[in-house]
Order: sequence, then structure tokens, then C-alpha cells
Amino acid sequence: MEYPTNKQIIFGPDWDLNRWTASDDRVRGGSSVSNLEPTAEGVLFHGNLDIETLGGAGFASQCTVGNDQIWDLTGHDGIELHIVPLDGYRYTFSLTEEIPQQRPEGREQSAVVWEYDFCASETGHEVRLSWKDLKPTYRGKPVEDARPLDLSHIRRFRIMIRSFFGAQQGDFSLNIKSIGLFRESYLDNPSATKESIGRGDKQTEPKKTREKKRWLPNCCPS
Repeated sequence: MEYPTNKQIIFGPDWDLNRWTASDDRVRGGSSVSNLEPTAEGVLFHGNLDIETLGGAGFASQCTVGNDQIWDLTGHDGIELHIVPLDGYRYTFSLTEEIPQQRPEGREQSAVVWEYDFCASETGHEVRLSWKDLKPTYRGKPVEDARPLDLSHIRRFRIMIRSFFGAQQGDFSLNIKSIGLFRESYLDNPSATKESIGRGDKQTEPKKTREKKRWLPNCCPS
């Protein structure tokens, strides 16, 4: 019998780095810098987070580029990042279903994004975030009346590190093996067939799944 898969890789293990570009606080006059380089285990997101130039603020990030790609994430329960923690910093993963308009000088304007913070040193090698964990923000600030996220029309992915008002700064490194999707209902449950999932049959959540939910942090200690 063929069982439905519970995972789908979006980026990795072989990354097309032409689809990614730096988006650092230099666009706002800052001095932070980020890089994305290939490694034997995916890519290395690294650089330097500066807080002096902008008086305590600062961010460095890498995001996808291009206007021709649309990702349909429906039918899945969230994002799964496989990482190798190299420091204790707090990172942010985000996505959006709109391509920001460009300013006259060519850089993109800000847009509403849905994001999730995680501490690499506390998550182990797997970071899982359900769609409900993603919070809408605009330029880092919560958006209370945001529209629902359209999972069928995702246009941008982004991995970021922020200063969080001076709480972290300096050199950073995070090895990312892959970014993908997961289906919670199928996790560790080979008896869940396509037919039973489609009917909405109630499945007993395995103990292993509940344990993974507990150790996913929302933030790091400062």
C-alpha cells in the first residue's frame, strides 16, 4: 500500500543560491552584512550584526528573489527547518504572499510578512513551526488586523537575525540543511492512508509528536 508522505523539501540539500539575495539594514543606512554560502551540509547563513550605526537597531537577512515563482503550501501543517546550531542567537524565519513594490532607486518597499522566532541552540537540529505560530508583522512590528495568510500564493521566504533593540550583535553563523514542509497528521503514523486523512478520520497523536511540540521555543533568553 502507498502511504502519503509527511515531508516535502522546498530548499535543499542542493541550494540554488541564485534564487537568494542579501537584504540587510544597509538599505536603511545600517552597517550589518549577511552571506549565504554552500557547505557540505546545505548552506551557511553568516555575517555581522551591527547595532552602532542605527543606535541599537540592526538586522541582516537573506531572502528569495524573482517574480516568477509561486509556492502553494496548502495541504501541509507548517514549515520544517533542518539546521546545525553554531551559536546561541535568536533567528527569525518569515514568508509573505506579496512581492513588495520597488522604490525609484530600485530597492523593494516593506510589506506585511508572517514570521517566527527561534533559538538555534535550544531547538536541536529540527525547527518546526505550524501556520498558527507565524505572526503578521510590518517592519518588525505586530499587525493586529492583518488579512489571513494565503498559503496557496507564497512569493518570498526569508531567514533573518535581528538585534532586538541591542540584545544581540556581532558575528553570527547558522548552518541550514534544508527548508521544507510537514504534515502533522502523518508523522510517525504509517497507518494513516490517503483515504482516511481525506475523510477527516480522527487520528491519535503519537507521543513523539507531542514531545516535539513542547521543545519548540518562541524566544531566547536575553
